[in-house]
Amino acid sequence: MPIAKSEWIWFNGKLVPWDDARIHVMSHVVNYGSNVFEGIRAYDNRIVGPAVFCLDAHVTRLCKSARIYRMCIPYSPEELRQAILETIAANKLRSCYIRPLVFRGYNSIGVDPRPCPVDVVIATIEWGRYLGAEAIEQGVDVGVSSWRRMAPDTFPALAKVGGHYTNSQLIHLEAVEHGYAEGIALDVYGYVSEGSGENIFVIEDGIIRTPPRAASILGGITRNCIITLARELDYEVREEPIAREALYTADEIFFTGTAAEITPIRSVDHIPVGNGKRGPITERLQREFFGIVEGTLPDRHGWLTPVPGL
Repeated sequence: MPIAKSEWIWFNGKLVPWDDARIHVMSHVVNYGSNVFEGIRAYDNRIVGPAVFCLDAHVTRLCKSARIYRMCIPYSPEELRQAILETIAANKLRSCYIRPLVFRGYNSIGVDPRPCPVDVVIATIEWGRYLGAEAIEQGVDVGVSSWRRMAPDTFPALAKVGGHYTNSQLIHLEAVEHGYAEGIALDVYGYVSEGSGENIFVIEDGIIRTPPRAASILGGITRNCIITLARELDYEVREEPIAREALYTADEIFFTGTAAEITPIRSVDHIPVGNGKRGPITERLQREFFGIVEGTLPDRHGWLTPVPGL
């Protein structure tokens, strides 16, 4: 979907006009995909006003991703945190999608990234439902991809790195070409991994299962929150390997992610999931999640960081 421009982007310590946030075409990131990033949401919460969801967890994951790739971010986690809040306020966005991006800039050509500077940008944009406005209630149709997730000794799956998303692009492109809204990838051993940009949960006989970190998944922040909420509601949650065929016998399946939030899956490979519509456990978890972020329920876990000045 097209990006709606905001007025300002935070670029290496200062706010610059959207159209002036530019890099050189020979930057290392353009040639080799050397960046780490986050996707974060801010919600217009009825209780506290505009607030960022799981801000500290996202900043922590960004810094850990950079550490894996030997990228020394020239700002502290607290400075990044404040820059995100500053950028939201400058753009006067009461709800938005936030993209912090740390990348190797322009200096030299070659695979070795160390001679290149580490640059940091933060963009905030207005953005709706990732898989469509109706998907939250109606669900989406998905297919199992022929593309696998990376083996554990090829790419570090726990790092959120731009270059890794060439794999995600192939998964998503194949899905769309086959008429699906999204694809599900298997790991190198043939077990369910995740979507192109979402974690996945599979429910059967009242038990909620989700692939473990060892299944080449990104350690999703929304995923962690949903596990917390599900256990609070006395559901059994298991992090364990999931065979492909379990997708066809499940009562309910849903995606989670910052962009996808909680999106039900109504069919896999043209096989209806349960009754072919959002199931009761998925709906209950949605009510809890959206209740917290939108302010109809209290933020009992401290997941929200209010945006000063809005």
